Amino acid sequence: MKANIHPEMKEVKITCACGASFTTKSTKEINEVEICSNCHPAYTGQQGKAKKTGNIEKFNKKFGFDKEAK
Repeated sequence: MKANIHPEMKEVKITCACGASFTTKSTKEINEVEICSNCHPAYTGQQGKAKKTGNIEKFNKKFGFDKEAK
């Protein structure tokens, strides 16, 4: 490796918008992030459930085509 061409790694304290903070190493001076693993829906289990109805069922419900009405 060539000497003196790589950026210096330093420890930085990062604070999330939710208030959580953690320490990591970075070449940049990062102070704040918008979302972290403490508040991201994919990590907290609060993400929306997958839709169970398909497009055909959605269309029939929207325009009033019920199977029971016939």
